[in-house]
Amino acid sequence: MGDRDRNKKILLELLKEGENSRCADCGTADPDWASYTIGVFICLNCSGIHRNLSGISRVKSIRLDFWDDDLVEQMRSHGNWMARKHYEANVPPFYYKPQASDCVVLKEQWIRAKYEREEFTDIVTEQRESPISGDRVGYLWKRGKDKGNFQKRSFRLLEKEGVIQYYAKEEDKEPKGVIHVSELNATFQPEKIGNPNGLQITYLKDGRTRSMFVYHKNGKDIVDWFNAIRAARFRYLKNAFPTTSDTELIPKLTRNYLKEGYMEKTGPTQKEPFKRRWFTLDIQDRKLLYFKEPLDAYAQGEVFIGHSQYGYNILEGLPPGVKGNKWNLGITIETPERKFVFTCKDAQDLKEWIVAFKEVIFKPMCSQDYTVEASLRRKQR
Repeated sequence: MGDRDRNKKILLELLKEGENSRCADCGTADPDWASYTIGVFICLNCSGIHRNLSGISRVKSIRLDFWDDDLVEQMRSHGNWMARKHYEANVPPFYYKPQASDCVVLKEQWIRAKYEREEFTDIVTEQRESPISGDRVGYLWKRGKDKGNFQKRSFRLLEKEGVIQYYAKEEDKEPKGVIHVSELNATFQPEKIGNPNGLQITYLKDGRTRSMFVYHKNGKDIVDWFNAIRAARFRYLKNAFPTTSDTELIPKLTRNYLKEGYMEKTGPTQKEPFKRRWFTLDIQDRKLLYFKEPLDAYAQGEVFIGHSQYGYNILEGLPPGVKGNKWNLGITIETPERKFVFTCKDAQDLKEWIVAFKEVIFKPMCSQDYTVEASLRRKQR
């Protein structure tokens, strides 16, 4: 047994110590749950996943539940730092560690990999699975470019060759498509795709941005595909930039887009009718891409957003005499060549877009950015 108030006070003090102040699994600040069998402090969302780890993890609310003395002592003697040293001892550098904003499937498979399968500990067991590599063969359900329905397709990821091949039928000798690892990005898009395991793969095809939407019925399989892609990307970047540190390369393996959503867009003279389009802002490539619909295979257009010192600027509002169609909260992006004018559905969306655009405009440009800028200018002539 124990004193309820005293034990609660002890737990709240433990939360202030080092890594305990953030969720052991996703990094959310101020976690108020704990797994007393593992000895980690976790957030509410991750606690729901822990409840499904039968026989491995048992959770309690720090503030609402009663804690016996022995369980409090368990938390005192363990904690997030000790758990990380044990359960994350051998995480490959390319393996994605989910953040608070990431989707459920990424968090769930990270938690299961750590505590259920113990994939990253120093202890080798018969049940331990082989580590993820940049080679993988299997099926994914792929959305058709035109018809829009998902079909089962055979995929092959070849790390050494640096490509993903996919086949309409497994017995086909020639792939239906080849994607180069050097030019792709993979990001989970469950809401956009309408599947909890939905993954978007974006790459360059004949100089145009092409998006492919896939999913797997099994959460572990789609996360394994994602990390295998990251492993292949890691090998490619290590070879391409041998003097660059892993710390600098890791953020370039895959990335979430800075912001996505609908806006209305007019043309270069600002006299054209405003049309609703789906926009994707990619901070790494400094591109704003727009599509007729979110799941379109190809972007209708791309806008390069350079640094403020080179003639790029973001303004709130519409130019004089310009009025939107359904929406009238305006954003104007100034570039050296022209102005791009958009409208947003409400004040919150407007604020979020402006904050996102400013993050790109004030981000220093690198040598690769100038190449992308020049390439887009040539295409737009």
